[in-house]
Amino acid sequence: MQWVKGLGLGLGAAALFALGIILGHFAIPKNASSPAPSTSPSQDLDLEILETILGQLNADRIRENLRELSREPHLASSPRDEALVQLLLQRWRDPESGLDSAEVFEYQVLLSFPSQEQPNSVDVVNSTGDILHTCRRTEENLTGEQGGHDVVPPYAAYAPPGTPQGLLVYANQGTEEDFKKLQTQGIKLEGTIALTRYGGAGRGAKAVNAARHGVIGLLVYTDPADINDGLRLPNETFPNSWHLPPSGVERGSYYEYFGDPLTPYLPASPSSFRLDLANVSGFPPIPTQPIGFQDAKDLLCNLNGSLAPEAWQGALGCDYRLGPGFRPDGDFPADSQVKVSVYNRLEQRNSSNVLGIIHGAVEPDRYVLYGNHRDSWVHGAVDPSSGTAVLLELSRILGTLLKKGTWRPRRSIMFGSWGAEEFGLIGSTEFTEEFFSKLQERTVAYINVDISVFANATLRVQGTPPVQSVVFSAAKEIRSPGSEDLSIYDNWIRYFNRSSPVYGLVPSVGSLGAGSDYAPFIHFLGISSMDIAYTYDRSKTSARIYPTYHTAFDTFGYVDKFVDPGFSSHQAVARTAGSVLLRLSDSFFLPLNVGDYSETLRSFLQAAQQELGTLLEQNNISLGPLVAAVEEFEAAAKALGQHIATLQKGTPDPLQVRMLNDQLMLLERAFLNPRAFPEERYYSHVLWAPRTSSTATFPGLANACSRASNTSPGSEAWAEVQRQLSIVVVALEGAAATLRPVADL
Repeated sequence: MQWVKGLGLGLGAAALFALGIILGHFAIPKNASSPAPSTSPSQDLDLEILETILGQLNADRIRENLRELSREPHLASSPRDEALVQLLLQRWRDPESGLDSAEVFEYQVLLSFPSQEQPNSVDVVNSTGDILHTCRRTEENLTGEQGGHDVVPPYAAYAPPGTPQGLLVYANQGTEEDFKKLQTQGIKLEGTIALTRYGGAGRGAKAVNAARHGVIGLLVYTDPADINDGLRLPNETFPNSWHLPPSGVERGSYYEYFGDPLTPYLPASPSSFRLDLANVSGFPPIPTQPIGFQDAKDLLCNLNGSLAPEAWQGALGCDYRLGPGFRPDGDFPADSQVKVSVYNRLEQRNSSNVLGIIHGAVEPDRYVLYGNHRDSWVHGAVDPSSGTAVLLELSRILGTLLKKGTWRPRRSIMFGSWGAEEFGLIGSTEFTEEFFSKLQERTVAYINVDISVFANATLRVQGTPPVQSVVFSAAKEIRSPGSEDLSIYDNWIRYFNRSSPVYGLVPSVGSLGAGSDYAPFIHFLGISSMDIAYTYDRSKTSARIYPTYHTAFDTFGYVDKFVDPGFSSHQAVARTAGSVLLRLSDSFFLPLNVGDYSETLRSFLQAAQQELGTLLEQNNISLGPLVAAVEEFEAAAKALGQHIATLQKGTPDPLQVRMLNDQLMLLERAFLNPRAFPEERYYSHVLWAPRTSSTATFPGLANACSRASNTSPGSEAWAEVQRQLSIVVVALEGAAATLRPVADL
């Protein structure tokens, strides 16, 4: 639009104007103050543009984004959730700061809600059924934000309806080992109601474990020892501090898998086949209800029975006992029972993903994905709106440069706002199912920023080994909040570090489980993925997660006053994630160091040799092929690294670099085997599947050895060990082949 401005400056210079149109339109950048974006096949990361982008990421704008996003509760599929869909579309279609395109993808998914007509309840009743005590059905309205009609009461999503009643027992964290320990104490679990605390096992697993041992109803609470570092006085909890008030209840999904329950491996479009409800697996088998720790105290501190083990004790201010039933000198008659009344219902609802796209200038068919979910249990200021507030600010900066014509990435960038994550990563899973082939063939990496700021002490990154180097490079160039001379990297290494045999002391990068939307991308599609956040100082707190997690107290005021005053940590995450995004989308050579997988594989091999070697030898199973496969991978990775270093010193042909980049991009796919874990839905990555064994090695091998350890030689269990070993060996050999020259097998 520069020629319009030029016209206004000189109406009499018609000849010059005409010449200006010809030259300006075809040869001169539309914004004369900045260089035009490169479209050269050799286009590389422009460090000046990177610095400009990072410098423009504004903490105040992130704060205002968060204020708007968390202004009202936005449970998945609610009117406010859909209003936020429109907000994202408006931002990403803005003529001054929008992206190339923005689209909505809608799915019909099965969600679970509490009944409005019959509220869930937990009561203590006497022998004639009279109610002696009722637990709170809602959280205390402390700031005027916890009592609205759109605040969903605490419930366990997907827990079945029912009204079980029985004697109460305390089962610690509800793990399989916890229930077995109760049985060894001689406690009869059949027909009881179990009280468990969060942590140790997944929400759904607690219900499965309980039902397996005859428990008919489950209660779950957050112990102050696990979230508040001990019991706090009322004036020491929210709204006076960041600690959880006694009425706070952690909501959550108790569905064991991820994705829409009715359409596993299929996108939840109207035409897709849907399972009959009777054939759906993964739902809790017994009625389940979460409660606050004040109500848990009223129950637990009146329990009868033997003293719970020291490791099971918490911070409710009394001795924890196991039950069953209440003690005769307590607040309730000794024969009192607990009745759990659950009236949840299943509903098929429309849930939307929003996708914003910036087309790449040179490699538009290579995608760098950056995503976060949009839905929350209540206001969701920390989870997930802190991440979406960062996403919106980063996309605004990039969109502004895009609209000015001063920048366009080498590769395409896709921003995703996923729906219904809280119910089981539904939106992101449906997206990966719908675009499985396209994403698997073309996606370079996935960046997840869900909770961007848990607290304001240090960076925390989880990811697959190839992304370590690009995150380190980004973190080294950005100043740490509150420090003039310390980088985010230097601050990070003070809090989380490990000794690397290759690099020395480096920050620790955690592995990826299934806690957020990265799960379908890494486990199902085999895409190099990461999750970026700021978090707390682990030396000062043992908190399982930030205190108001999934409660009605996770509000804008909570973040603004306690989590990140000034929003400098939000800004630090925006800069770190933004730098990673630009490095992945703009670098000529992809900054994925596949050689870093060698260190992981070597550590897995050493753990297998040291902890499983003798047992395997006794059953005539040799680790020799695994040793050879690891060495083969190491050699291939080293050779590729040397080849890259040589090319970087010269002026390589762009097609040659493209082939090399594809090797880096596709390495993660080589570790996929969809038949490796038939019992684990969506998990096909042989290195990062769930590991039930304590041995920190290849999960399939570790789990199979654990199951076979007490069986006789030659059993089917030992055959499965041999199968899992072969699966790992073949995957490593395939990965090594991926790294070798493309003309070779």
